[in-house]
Amino acid sequence: MGPKAKKSGSKKKRITKADRLKQLQEEEEKRQKEEEEARVKYEKEEMERLEIQRTEKEKLRKLEAKDLERRNEELEELYLLEACFPEAEKLKRDSRLLSQWKHYIQCDGSPDPSISQEINTFISLWKEETNETFEAVTAKSKLVLNLIEKLKLILLETPSYDLQEKNIIQYQGSILELQELLHLKFNIATEILLRQASTLADLDSGNMEKVIRDENVTLYVWANLKKNPRYRSIRFSETQIGFEIPRILATSDIALRLLHTHYDHVTPLGPVPTAPQEHTSTVTYFGKDEVKSVEAAVSKDLQEEYNEQENESNVVHEEETKVDEQGGIEGQTSLGPVNVSPTGHQRQSSVQEEPEATKYELEMKLLSETVSAAQLLLLENAPEKPYFSEENEVDLCQFTALGGVHHLDILELPPQCKPRKGWMIVEILKEGLQKYTYPPETAEDFETENAFPPIEVMLEVHENVIFFENPVVARWDAEGKHWKTDGISNVSYKSEDRLITFSLETLGPVTLIQDAHVNMPYQSWELRPLDVNKVLLTVTTVFTEIQIQIKENLCMLASIKLNDKKHSSILEEKWMTPVSFIIALKEAGLNIFPTGHSHFYVVINYKLPLVEVKAYRQMALLSSAFAFGWSKWNTVCDSKKVLFQVREHLPKEEPIQNPNWTLLMFSGDRAQSLKINESSDAFSEALKEETEFHSTLYHMVKDFASKEAMKKVRCSNCQFVDSVCHMLLSTRLLSYS
Repeated sequence: MGPKAKKSGSKKKRITKADRLKQLQEEEEKRQKEEEEARVKYEKEEMERLEIQRTEKEKLRKLEAKDLERRNEELEELYLLEACFPEAEKLKRDSRLLSQWKHYIQCDGSPDPSISQEINTFISLWKEETNETFEAVTAKSKLVLNLIEKLKLILLETPSYDLQEKNIIQYQGSILELQELLHLKFNIATEILLRQASTLADLDSGNMEKVIRDENVTLYVWANLKKNPRYRSIRFSETQIGFEIPRILATSDIALRLLHTHYDHVTPLGPVPTAPQEHTSTVTYFGKDEVKSVEAAVSKDLQEEYNEQENESNVVHEEETKVDEQGGIEGQTSLGPVNVSPTGHQRQSSVQEEPEATKYELEMKLLSETVSAAQLLLLENAPEKPYFSEENEVDLCQFTALGGVHHLDILELPPQCKPRKGWMIVEILKEGLQKYTYPPETAEDFETENAFPPIEVMLEVHENVIFFENPVVARWDAEGKHWKTDGISNVSYKSEDRLITFSLETLGPVTLIQDAHVNMPYQSWELRPLDVNKVLLTVTTVFTEIQIQIKENLCMLASIKLNDKKHSSILEEKWMTPVSFIIALKEAGLNIFPTGHSHFYVVINYKLPLVEVKAYRQMALLSSAFAFGWSKWNTVCDSKKVLFQVREHLPKEEPIQNPNWTLLMFSGDRAQSLKINESSDAFSEALKEETEFHSTLYHMVKDFASKEAMKKVRCSNCQFVDSVCHMLLSTRLLSYS
């Protein structure tokens, strides 16, 4: 054990108990002082916070009271502005009547499809025509397709409250009759063509091959005249379309037909929405009064012209006679009792004019209510998802057929024409064109299992149709009256060549289908003014960017971008009515128009339909001078409110690189400008400084808008506003983005 360490020269000073107590006391006092300071600071901050909160509440209370005070005044002004919707509907009704009149005076021999006698006569006369060639039927099909298109547009464009059940049944019945007759005529024309197969045979193969092209129909037909078992690969000249047939068909007396109709007359017609009975009866009543008013006005004009040619006494006599003969209709239905002066002119007192003005106001008010109800009906979601009893049945609420229908048929070759002493003799079968059953219903004579293998088919996808995903092949089930996806195998799609190959167990009508909601939900959207009564609607989806121009009562596809590259379409630069435009876009595969069942297949940002309708109507009113855009915060707020960006945008101003958008929140009854913007970190409903509450979007934007912008809004064309509103209602931008 080593030596002990030396102790330090100076000892540490020992802390006494009294010092320790004093130190603890000082620490305790310091802690208490800090706590007191913190408490005072907290109380001060809390008081300041409560004061700010109280001030804010008081400010909001005053703003709400101010909003409530002027609410009726703002709603009345909005009601006057929204009179453009019934006015536009009145113009559309007049336009429909005018088109009927124009057709009547045109006298071109074509029937009016809305008149059952005329369309029935047309069908009966065409049935009696025989021995029409395929070219003749193709030429006639243009008129038939036009008649079908007119009937479909009548059902879609006529408001539900103007459509009666008997008219719907009549129009749909005429459509089905025309479709069936057209297909029957194509079958008869194909039979006439196949009778001449031997005279049209190819010198190299010895078989007949024929391709007939038209804008609406393309026929590919091949007749097996040589029955060569080695000739099993069929390709139509200058195309990649064809068949790979089994040996049994290569040695049979058959013909193969591919009739590609660029339209779809196979899929059943969809239901037509009908309005509640009270709306129908109300508007119908006023429609009759309107007709009587027109009749009275015309009669008055004719009478005045007659007055110029007769003396005063004769005029009086003629007036009295005319009123007596028509039972006073002219005077009582539109003008009230008529006073005839000694000079033969009609007088009407201001007392009699007042009921007429009141009647017109009542008519427009009721028409406004029915238009609003019809707009709300467009946003109505179906309560239940469609039920399908059969497996592999195509859900037409989820999928849509594109590119028309390919009618694939194996036909029995009819007896051929035979030349005899300068004459052509042909045996005509009473049963007409017959289909060859493949595979046969009884296959007892064939031992091998693969005696009837599937037939390979190669088709070209229609050039005017866009598929964003690989198309799905569906076949028509004639018994169940629906499309199915079974019985189809070995599907291969080459997108560069637009060629699809597949195998079918049995031939029949086939079509290519695509998910109808492939472009939903949208990623963003913008509505921007271009010129007076002209706007540009841009909808951006995962696959594409679609730009739509709207002017007056017409719409046009401005441009399409696929993968950030411009894509050409035959629809560009073609102005159409909104309903026709929507149909054309859907048929081209550019479906951005949800239906009542779409919410079952798309994750949507549900908003109350009434809030949506009010927002779309007021956005349409302002669209001539204000731009609207998508906001990411619209998905955060609840279903009772919608959020979007807005800014004043006069058509002639230069494009702004970073425009200053205002974020608006609208609940249908109140509009407010929010403090946050698109780059904010969190959502808040805090009111933007120096702004107020308003009952309408119109009065909200009026606070920061220029006089020139508001003047443009008030001078907007009623048909333009109605068309913009219809497009917004059809795309449902606030729910599906």
